[in-house]
Amino acid sequence: MRKAKETKRKTAGTSGAQILKIRAAVLRRPGGPLKIETLELEGPRDDEALVRIAASGICHTDIDFMDGADGPVVLGHEGAGVVERTGKGVRGVKPGDHVVLSYQSCGLCGECRRGHPAGCERFWDLNFGFQRPDGSNALHRSGVRGHFFGQSSFATHVLATRRNIVKVPMDNLLELLAPLGCGIQTGAGTVMNSLHVLKGQSVAVFGTGAVGLAAVMAARIVGGTPVIGVDINPARLKLALELGATDVIDSRREDVLSRVDGISSGGVDYSLEITGDPVIHRMAIDVLKPDGTVALIASPGASGALPGGRKSIGIIQGDSVPQEFIPKLIRLYRRGLFPFDRLIRFYGFRDINRAIRDARSGKTIKPVLRIGA
Repeated sequence: MRKAKETKRKTAGTSGAQILKIRAAVLRRPGGPLKIETLELEGPRDDEALVRIAASGICHTDIDFMDGADGPVVLGHEGAGVVERTGKGVRGVKPGDHVVLSYQSCGLCGECRRGHPAGCERFWDLNFGFQRPDGSNALHRSGVRGHFFGQSSFATHVLATRRNIVKVPMDNLLELLAPLGCGIQTGAGTVMNSLHVLKGQSVAVFGTGAVGLAAVMAARIVGGTPVIGVDINPARLKLALELGATDVIDSRREDVLSRVDGISSGGVDYSLEITGDPVIHRMAIDVLKPDGTVALIASPGASGALPGGRKSIGIIQGDSVPQEFIPKLIRLYRRGLFPFDRLIRFYGFRDINRAIRDARSGKTIKPVLRIGA
């Protein structure tokens, strides 16, 4: 893997004081396609680390932003790689460390200080604002915006901070770990951290893509039963059964409400709505027991009480603290309990647009780009 080329031009406010030549997939118009270009990236500031990206997952959030982002921007937020350089204020990681990158948070607001960075008061602008916390942009010399989720991992090199860097064991394959930073963390975290599903409690998962299948695996781990997967894709429903679902329902061919009622004897304790479809949203509410809870992942802002004592909660990142939860998922994977590798299909960096098409069509559950290959 080649290191970023450096020039000797000085950059104000950076520890590295040099400009790096990197390669990145740039979105220049809504809908794409992405084009891999050579860009200039500022060296890391005192609170930043330069990470050489080995691989990046493609999340549906990336795809959604492709359709509406005001380019030119660099997307990508499930990066994994090797630390090349750190600013003098960075603690806990050093050059050579293997890391997974996750979402950004400020570390200063009340939610962050109480150990709940997913509720960060600046979550929107730090992750979706395409800028550093101070409003600057390390790719400004190329006329491109980066810092998506504090990383923009569709690139050979990125800048990240200790808030969104997770150090991981060096005996794991980095390209395998990349998707843990967002989608898989969100699905598993919803079950384990947000809902705190207990042994014997029932769960219905609406949408068995990467997020939903991670939730299915987590529900099995904590002893939930029954665990019901609902989708329109027979292959994914089959995989859901293999990964821990006790039952599956094809919502195009079966009456979801009556099937759930029969399986669960009157409704489920928890449902997860991942599709963003209003009809499925309604189903996810209707299958609940009178005191049940629906977790809304596709529309996390919609929380509150529902008729009949039910309630809805909006989910952001599965309420996970990445530095704690991602290592936990890796340990579960090593024990054979969380085989998220079965969701992954690898693509070369130059095949990024094909990988996105395959994700859009449902052909691939979790595309992962081998950027460092």
